[in-house]
Amino acid sequence: MGHIVPCIMRERSIVVKKSALTNLADQMTALLPALRRYARSLTGTQASGDAIAIATFEAVLADRSIISNAPSVEIGLFGECHRVWTAKGAQAGLLEDPLFARAQVHLNKLTPLSREALLLHAVEDFSAQDIAQILGLDRADAAEELLQTGLAELKAATAGRILVIEDEAMIAIDLRDILEGMGHTVTGAATTHQEAVEMAADDRPDLILADIKLADGSLGTDAVTEILQGAAGIPVIFITAYPELLLTGERPEPVFLIPKPYQSIKIVSAVSQAMFFADAGEIIL
Repeated sequence: MGHIVPCIMRERSIVVKKSALTNLADQMTALLPALRRYARSLTGTQASGDAIAIATFEAVLADRSIISNAPSVEIGLFGECHRVWTAKGAQAGLLEDPLFARAQVHLNKLTPLSREALLLHAVEDFSAQDIAQILGLDRADAAEELLQTGLAELKAATAGRILVIEDEAMIAIDLRDILEGMGHTVTGAATTHQEAVEMAADDRPDLILADIKLADGSLGTDAVTEILQGAAGIPVIFITAYPELLLTGERPEPVFLIPKPYQSIKIVSAVSQAMFFADAGEIIL
């Protein structure tokens, strides 16, 4: 495992045809970006999410029957991630930090497994049948019930004030509609670095939703970095057509990243999840 983990943790987010892969290590490596994204959204930090992903890989490489007994490598891998999270993350040890302690206050109010089901569907595009298999449920309609319950509970529990940084007017309007439909207040819609910094200073948001490339040629990541110098702890979600600019494995990476084009349920899920982890410095670059 020692020579595999450093290599796979540097993999870029790429699409690989599974039929072209010849062994388990290759298939697992191709699935790693998705697994890391899911684990980070689940835990709220890059470090804790990656720890979950590494523990999952170690378990599968130690016991190949985890995959051979599953309907597919992907379902087997995410199913093992769920077991690792339940045993080591959600219950003890792996995530003993102030961030998780604060989030646990919210999590304890939710229906068990509802947040996991919503992440698996909204972020990773698993079907209800797949989710049932990953979470160990006995039927697909049980997963459907969890999805509906999780969406309603998260929306009700996480209303706040959100700054949108987006230079495309139609997208900014769409994001505002989605966010206000969730019960959030949009504090502003900035199109440039300077606008974003000024809006954040005038009216501090609870969360920032940011594009990467802005109208003035600057980067949303730079605007966010400057904002956080004076207002540390605001969670950030990046929405971008260029996820490869952030998912390099060579620098701190965002916990919440949505590729364009997006679906509204992905925005709803990511915003609700991110609001669980407010005041957590590891969420941003």
